[in-house]
Amino acid sequence: MNSSNNNKQNNFFYGWVIVLACLLIQAIPFGVASNLPPTFTNYVVNAEGFSYASFTLIFTIGTFVSAICSPFIGKLFSKVNAKILFIIGSIFVGAGFMAYSIAGNKLYAYYVIAAIVQVGNAIVSAIGVPTLINSWFKFNKGTALGIAFCGGGVGNIVLQTLAGKWLNDPSIGYKGAYLRFGLIALIGSLLISIFLVRMPKSEAELAANVPKKKLQGEEDVAHHVSWGYTIGEATKMSQFWIIAASFIFVGFYVSGFALQFIAYFQSLEASGVLLISAALLASMFGLFSIFGNLLGGVLFDKLGLTKCFALAAALVVIAGLCLLFVGNINALGYLFTLTFGISMFSYVMGPSYMTSSLFGDRDYGAILGIIQLFFAVGFAIGTPIFSIILDKTGWTYAWISSIVFAVIAYGGLLIACTSILKINRENNVHETKRIS
Repeated sequence: MNSSNNNKQNNFFYGWVIVLACLLIQAIPFGVASNLPPTFTNYVVNAEGFSYASFTLIFTIGTFVSAICSPFIGKLFSKVNAKILFIIGSIFVGAGFMAYSIAGNKLYAYYVIAAIVQVGNAIVSAIGVPTLINSWFKFNKGTALGIAFCGGGVGNIVLQTLAGKWLNDPSIGYKGAYLRFGLIALIGSLLISIFLVRMPKSEAELAANVPKKKLQGEEDVAHHVSWGYTIGEATKMSQFWIIAASFIFVGFYVSGFALQFIAYFQSLEASGVLLISAALLASMFGLFSIFGNLLGGVLFDKLGLTKCFALAAALVVIAGLCLLFVGNINALGYLFTLTFGISMFSYVMGPSYMTSSLFGDRDYGAILGIIQLFFAVGFAIGTPIFSIILDKTGWTYAWISSIVFAVIAYGGLLIACTSILKINRENNVHETKRIS
């Protein structure tokens, strides 16, 4: 009887509760901090008399501050209890978003609040979610990441619906909406952090996730062992800096494709060239991006790192070609939403999965933070670069430049990742860099 009960207990893997917690984090605090701010822009600008350019600096400032802090946040996860860090991050996001409601016409207050909110967002989401998944999952890691990261898209559907109602209700207005969403983020994130978030307590907990068929192979069991490079060792590798530089170019092409395709479709629709609704294509892109995260996680587990990056490169190039010729063949608009939506897995969960696969667990958060810093820099710089090319040469050359950026990005990633994987195999790093 006791043996039976023990087997049932051992069969339960708490990591899947962590996946649920991460999905809810992406849906609630991440959704509030990352997906909602642009929805408020016109309401705040019109009410307070800010210029559009001056107010939207909150996005640049928030991105840069959180990116600069990310390596330090990652290092903290190896030194401070994860639950405490998540509680702190929850307060930053929730209370910070509520503070927007009292910023009024003080523009610099919005800048400071944006920095606080995005640092909190980095703690609970950008660094926190991948760190939790990496700590719990040695097998099925891609699938777990895919499920967790699709929470952002699912949550956004609900949050945007509420935002539409509250922002257009004069009795609530943008101040009341800031307050309500901040409270939702604060309470939701605190409950998740306090009651669900924790690191593994023992190797026995992790062993519950090892597939039975894998237990027969010594190599797979070795992969279950914690190992990793220190951040100093990783940054001494030339391949690491190729990866970092490649993610700058990932940021370049993403800032063009993801931020500008709706405006492009709207302009074609307004001129009568595109006979498909731009709003419909935007909605389809949102749905395919959710599907892409789920599928991408499975693909990482089944195909591995380099094959998935090669697939993502092909999807992005096809997406770019669709944008170039959608004016002649309108149906390519649908193909764009499919290919680019699915390809999102490569930059949404790609850095997390790649960091674990190449550099291991020892300084996982800090290494991931540096890579995300380079992506954030590329994304922030890529927007004005795309705008300059667009103003000087038009949409065609702007899209061509984004395709070129994507080819450079994935070319660098494939070269560097292939090289590091080879080095790891030759040096048997799962044993030589084993974490005791």
